[in-house]
Amino acid sequence: IGGTAPGSMPSDSRSLVEEGAVIDAFLLVKGGIFDEQGITELLMAPGKVARGPNEAPCRGCRNLPDVLSDLKAQVAANAKGIGLIHDLIREYSQPVVVAYMHHVQVNAEECVREMLHDFAVKLGFEGASREIIAEDQMDDGTPIKLAMTIDDKTRTAVFDFTGTGLQVLGNWNAPTAITSAALIYCLRILLGREIPLNSGCLEPVSIIIPKGSLLSPSGDAAVCAGNVLTSMRVTDVILKAFSACAASQGCMNNFTFGDDSFGYYETIAGGSGAGPSWNGTSGVQCHMTNTRMTDVEVMERRYPVLVRQFALRTGSGGEGEYRGGDGVIREVEFLKDNIIASLLCERRSMRPYGMAGGGPGKAGLNTLHKANGQVISLGAKNKVHCRKGDAIRILTPGGGGWGLPPGAHSEPSQQQRCGWEAATREALGARTRTASNALSSNCVDF
Repeated sequence: IGGTAPGSMPSDSRSLVEEGAVIDAFLLVKGGIFDEQGITELLMAPGKVARGPNEAPCRGCRNLPDVLSDLKAQVAANAKGIGLIHDLIREYSQPVVVAYMHHVQVNAEECVREMLHDFAVKLGFEGASREIIAEDQMDDGTPIKLAMTIDDKTRTAVFDFTGTGLQVLGNWNAPTAITSAALIYCLRILLGREIPLNSGCLEPVSIIIPKGSLLSPSGDAAVCAGNVLTSMRVTDVILKAFSACAASQGCMNNFTFGDDSFGYYETIAGGSGAGPSWNGTSGVQCHMTNTRMTDVEVMERRYPVLVRQFALRTGSGGEGEYRGGDGVIREVEFLKDNIIASLLCERRSMRPYGMAGGGPGKAGLNTLHKANGQVISLGAKNKVHCRKGDAIRILTPGGGGWGLPPGAHSEPSQQQRCGWEAATREALGARTRTASNALSSNCVDF
């Protein structure tokens, strides 16, 4: 909320203060009274931060009435949840309700232990322990390294991220809760069965994260992209350690724009990775993101934009026995001057890898198409001032493929080698068929 850019996701933030309001803990409702004055002061506080002469000014909340309405809606939802819990306790008694909450957690714990045992049997170290190394890199070269040690005797696992790169002077640092969230997500989908998401999944595992690293930054570090970029790459690395599936698009493709009067923020779908028995899904929000996008008609009515194109990026998924899902093309033209657009993306240089001989997905590409016909590459993370008639074109990555295609050799194909050149040609104006988002659910069967 607030900060140096509309949408509060500045591409160039280097400290937490530039990303808007920081609320460590605040009692929003006391005695049934919503503290509107207190929360308003916190939401507007970024505008009072002193900035240097060469630093972008910080703003408080740009649309306070909407934010206050959102908070009141969340309070109402919590009140409804509290009421339902009270109803449940009145019907069954508090001891029974608490006992079943415990049963749900114990069941999750046992499911994870069983999954770890099945994995040990599959890899041939039943009754023993083994360390498995998985690693990937952010686009800037910062490594995310995981040493996963599974002890089949105790049916436990240690996830050690020692060797991960240092905290960066950028905003893709990820507080430790993000790694925990990525891990619990991965464990849950690896179970291959439906259980309620709960902390019992983490009982059989330990997490080691070195302080001062990308995954455990200092309290004043910029972090707005950690939850939307780094979380996706951590997820890929964990699934890679389990040999579960190829890399996904590895990015939420964050796109924000606005001026002093409004801000708009969306994440854009891409391709998911293929697995041992399935093709990746095209145009899907996967892994650590599940947000829906505003309908084009609604977006164009409420904001000064024209959506020129929203289509599948055909052929961007990696080759293989099972193909990676395709990314999408999204092109938005601005219909007024002085719009600030920000992009926070990953996998613009490091392509989503394939597994078991599958090819990588195509890297993403962001370009500015100026009204005078000039086309400029924006890289993965950038902020640009746009004028009327300018457009932002975003090509999201495809997912990696799984397994060699029938009759293929282990050497990468010419098409795989030329992924970046193909992406550049697309950015300069190639058109693909329009498609809606596809949704898919895949389980991993050990």
